[in-house]
Amino acid sequence: MTTPTRRARAFALIVVASAITLAFATPAALADDIPLAPGHRLVASYDGAPAPARPVPGEAPDQHPYLAPNGRSGMHADGAGSGTHPFPGPLGRDPRVSSAQMAAVGGECATATFDAGGRLVTVCGTFSGFLLKLLDPRTLDTLAEYKLPQRSSTVEAITRLDFARIFKDTSGGAYFYLDNQDRVVLADSRQHVLRIAHRQKGDGAWEFVVEDDWDLTPLVPHDCVTWTNLFPSGVCDPVTSVMPDYDGRVWWVTRLGRVGTVDPATGTLRSIRLAGEEIQNSFSVARDGVSIVSDHALYSFRAEPDGTPRIQWRQTYDRGTGTKPGSVNQGSGTTPDLFGIEDDYVAITDNADDRMNVLVYRRGADVPAADRLVCTVPVFGSGASTTDNSLISWGNSLVVENNYGYENPTTLTFGRSVVGGAARIDVRPDGSGCDTVWESDVRSPSTVPKLSTANGLLYFYEKRPNPLGIDAWYLTAVDFRTGARAWSRLTGTGPAYDNNWAPITIGPDGTAYIGVFNGLVAVRDGG
Repeated sequence: MTTPTRRARAFALIVVASAITLAFATPAALADDIPLAPGHRLVASYDGAPAPARPVPGEAPDQHPYLAPNGRSGMHADGAGSGTHPFPGPLGRDPRVSSAQMAAVGGECATATFDAGGRLVTVCGTFSGFLLKLLDPRTLDTLAEYKLPQRSSTVEAITRLDFARIFKDTSGGAYFYLDNQDRVVLADSRQHVLRIAHRQKGDGAWEFVVEDDWDLTPLVPHDCVTWTNLFPSGVCDPVTSVMPDYDGRVWWVTRLGRVGTVDPATGTLRSIRLAGEEIQNSFSVARDGVSIVSDHALYSFRAEPDGTPRIQWRQTYDRGTGTKPGSVNQGSGTTPDLFGIEDDYVAITDNADDRMNVLVYRRGADVPAADRLVCTVPVFGSGASTTDNSLISWGNSLVVENNYGYENPTTLTFGRSVVGGAARIDVRPDGSGCDTVWESDVRSPSTVPKLSTANGLLYFYEKRPNPLGIDAWYLTAVDFRTGARAWSRLTGTGPAYDNNWAPITIGPDGTAYIGVFNGLVAVRDGG
């Protein structure tokens, strides 16, 4: 019997060979399609019927003063982490699919953002290092590229044939944001925070330019695995994510629980440590503070006048007794969602052993501890529920998907799928609790789903079980109001089309983009 570990190691051997080839390859400006695996002619290319555009009423999250406009700025679309886009995504009217292969193996483009001209700004992971890319939003051709340092997890995966190290690593630039001047802000694998602009030269070509480079190593242990340091004796603490607060400071978090700030005007660094805790997810920001979840607790922070992070409140949750299949670590897999109509709420999920719970809290700093918890809602089946992706929030509503059973692109080969499921939870208008509005059987193994508030459709990236062993991947639209499926469009077949934790992103022109293992897929209505 072939175990998941053996499958991963076999896959790693293929990756090593391809990575060696890739290291000597020059990336092409023109995009090649991602190859389809056998079987794409034996599965349905389209199910369902076009949906009408039914905008969702309500107010969008506050526009963060130091981020690009809502819907354009990062993995979770805005500072509040809502997972909503103001743009009308595809309605399923003769949807067309295109793709761009970013590397021989790998090349997944996770976070996708859009500059003021509608161009795609993304980071794509290859085995020779992450690539910051500027892409044409229609052709997916590369307009400019900037190479980031290789992550330690990639070196470990190749030298130790442990491919899982890459899939559990959220550092090195996977989370980044686009600021209010269309500059990329990210933390690379050297524990440096970079602010990178892109500009068009006199000959019409585009280029990336590093405007600022803030070195965090005086505060962050950095004895990490590299090709020249294969057996480090010290501590390596990768930087997971960065976000700005409403005063313009750049906040950063590390895997081993460090929370810090950079003052862009002076370069001053400040940090504290949450001892014994991990931070593997991104975080969210509102006027009232910075919300961060570790593998033990949910926090609200503000900065002291000198920039030192200060805890406003801390709320523990049920972290369970171990890491579930479908989770990166033993803790919440969500980036906090900041939302609410009548009150200011923050929502996460826990890691309870039997059934995961959606947790909603009042986030005001002066809320009594006894009144902070609004509701605890168990979701999905007994012994088979977890998520490692952010919730969607709009108004008083939350949408959660079930990732239980997904680990990496080897998990779902040969036609396999996950138990799946999605649910909508609403906070009652009087704040007295929460109710489940609907449940769906959509099987979205690992995507960050999105809501188009302009047409009322939720978008999931789905893989259904197939008795012929075909690995077919679909963009699936679900009605936000009812949870009913609207339509599904085949994007491709084979592990190259596995999104492997990457999000769906709705672009200003109505295109749905999905980062996949081999690059980027685009789905847009025909005509």
